[in-house]
Amino acid sequence: MELFILIITILTLSETTVLLIKNHKPIISSNKQKIYVDTSALIDGRILSVAKTGFLKEDFVILRSVLKELQLLADSKDSEKRTRARAGLEVASELERVIYFNTEIIDDGEGNKKVDEELLKFAKANHGTILTLDYNLIKRAAAEKIETLNLNDLVLALRNDFLPGEKFSVKILTSGSNPGQGVGHLKDGTMVVVDKAANKIGETLEVEFAKIYETSAGKMIFAKIVNPPKTTSPKASITRRRQYPSRRSARQ
Repeated sequence: MELFILIITILTLSETTVLLIKNHKPIISSNKQKIYVDTSALIDGRILSVAKTGFLKEDFVILRSVLKELQLLADSKDSEKRTRARAGLEVASELERVIYFNTEIIDDGEGNKKVDEELLKFAKANHGTILTLDYNLIKRAAAEKIETLNLNDLVLALRNDFLPGEKFSVKILTSGSNPGQGVGHLKDGTMVVVDKAANKIGETLEVEFAKIYETSAGKMIFAKIVNPPKTTSPKASITRRRQYPSRRSARQ
């Protein structure tokens, strides 16, 4: 009986430990810079994906007036606004679960002033940064010497160097993993896989960008040779000779 009770106790402690580990968030110093999240950033939703990577370590602050604005939009008669606002409320909830930083929802009066005014006031008073996609708010913040983060700027910085159909040169260094492929590298180290270039090792070819494959390990560009030389098979040559007899045969 005592052994049974001991086993039950151990199992209970084990489950409790697992739950504590799952719900644990690292203790973050309160003197960290704060990022004040705007309505537009929550509606956009991409901030959640960026936050989950761990690149952002600052504490996030969401004003109740921002949530109230989202709630008003979520009750809108416009179905598109309603859907996007509800997604923004979900993003706000998910940000609280990200382990890399603390997300705090603070009471700012809920509508005594415009949302933008409240964001500017809190960011300026606490030397914080405003996360937004609102062009006018960005310009206003710049005039008041308040820092802003714009996700569109991040997207532009990480955009592909090449567009589909764009041409560039690459030296083929080795054969690829699939038959017929040749492999080269750009100056930044990006691997370029060129179709039908396995027999071009050592040559610098003009290639055309086809597509890009991106993973957490890096990116890989797939391309094809521009105007590859046409090859004629022996059977095709024989067929042509049969179809077009010589002049001597024609005279006979």
